[in-house]
Amino acid sequence: MTATSAPQSAPARRRIWALAWPIILSNVTVPLLGLVDTAVVGHLPDSSYLAAVTLGATLFSFLYWGFGFLRMGTTGLTAQAVGRDDGQAVRNLLGQALIMAAVIGGLLVLLGSPLVSFGLWLLDSSPSATPLAQAYADIRLLSAPAVLANYAILGWFLGQQNSRVTLWILLLTNVVNIVFDLWFVMGLGMSSNGVAWASVLADYSAFAFGGYLVLRQLGRLPGQFLRRQLLALGAYRALFSVNANLFVRTLGLLFAMAFFTAQGARQGDTVLAANAVLLQFIMLTSYALDGFAHAAESLVGRAVGRRDWSEFAATVGATARLSLYTALAAALGFALFGNALIALLTGLPEVRATAASYLPWMVAMPLIAVWSYLFDGVFIGTTAVREMRNSIFIGLAVYLPVWWLSRPLGNHGLWLAFMAFTLVRSATLIGYYQHYRQHRWRTRR
Repeated sequence: MTATSAPQSAPARRRIWALAWPIILSNVTVPLLGLVDTAVVGHLPDSSYLAAVTLGATLFSFLYWGFGFLRMGTTGLTAQAVGRDDGQAVRNLLGQALIMAAVIGGLLVLLGSPLVSFGLWLLDSSPSATPLAQAYADIRLLSAPAVLANYAILGWFLGQQNSRVTLWILLLTNVVNIVFDLWFVMGLGMSSNGVAWASVLADYSAFAFGGYLVLRQLGRLPGQFLRRQLLALGAYRALFSVNANLFVRTLGLLFAMAFFTAQGARQGDTVLAANAVLLQFIMLTSYALDGFAHAAESLVGRAVGRRDWSEFAATVGATARLSLYTALAAALGFALFGNALIALLTGLPEVRATAASYLPWMVAMPLIAVWSYLFDGVFIGTTAVREMRNSIFIGLAVYLPVWWLSRPLGNHGLWLAFMAFTLVRSATLIGYYQHYRQHRWRTRR
């Protein structure tokens, strides 16, 4: 009987779903906070405050996303340590990840203000909003150590197949943030600075709660933190190697997204707004596909640690099926209800009409992008992250020439280039997987 046959794949699907649903649910809560921030600041008498919060939040989503390797790298290495039944390594990985988070977060607090100024210059904000956005960002920088530590904590728990921590921490963050938003702005009469302080307090509240959960979990692990593993640079070799490649990969992905936005902006405000609406379709799809990809990270990493290639194959096969079903459902939903969703996201007739003309790209996108989500999870679990990095830059090598050649097609050409980038990235990861499955990752124990 093969590793992916029904008797083995059904338990694999149950394990994947048990890990995926808290991540999917926690992802769905993310837009809620943005809506509350917008609603609270949007009722202030000057629109500059709303612009400042929008600019600052956009800037920090890119800045903190750039350090998302602290979550991904910690997950893969921790999952492999769990598979080896090496509780000491699980413990030390948390310590190393938290130290890295503290160092990077401290540097951002000390040196981040010039980076923020440069980012606001790139965003080309209005003269009235820029000083407010700078003040907002300077406050938000104070939360950098907590945000990055939370990444490490979430990755550590996910590597131990405990995804419910993600749900509880994110729920706490959002609830605290919303409460302080309302209190500072509506109650105390603060403006965009009140929204920033609310975010800082929410991030540190989440860190305190995460620290409490960590202490409980450490009590169940053998051994103690080893000073030589925490203070010797050589002990960080694996974490540095994984995280450096993930960081470069993320920079490449950020460039692809920023380039897409910039080229859309050059075609006018209506096209820019329509593209922003359509990118929400991709975000909606990612909520579910990220859940399955994160589950794959943990379960694949454990299988690699155990050297259990039967479990490895069963996990990849089951995750692929669940991801594909989700992508098909998304494509069908966008085909049937895409215009209604566009109308829900914007009330501007010209933006609705423009977005509707590019809707076919959204129908095709989930079926192409699903494989990049899936195999990102697989490669994080195996810590074969150089391949993830390579897939981004191979994709960019196609993305930019396709965009250049398709400029006469206008925004359709831009979407064609982005689709080509996604397709090549997915195909590259599939090719790497097929090669390694035959030559590195055996299909039997």
